[in-house]
Amino acid sequence: TKTQNKVRIERLAKETKRSASFYYNYLLDEYLDDMEDIFLAEETVKKIRAGKEKTYSLSDVKAELGL
Repeated sequence: TKTQNKVRIERLAKETKRSASFYYNYLLDEYLDDMEDIFLAEETVKKIRAGKEKTYSLSDVKAELGL
């Protein structure tokens, strides 16, 4: 949970004599791209299932690109 994670970060910061913000920034730098990919992909799937996002077949894409 949030509280357990906060306690873990604070303990790590204390043990390593670094600030908690150092670790929060590290986590953001390491994982934000992955989180964006995951959550944005989930939103796109929801839109596709709701008929709000157009999809293209592989043959459509090849034809458009002249492949």
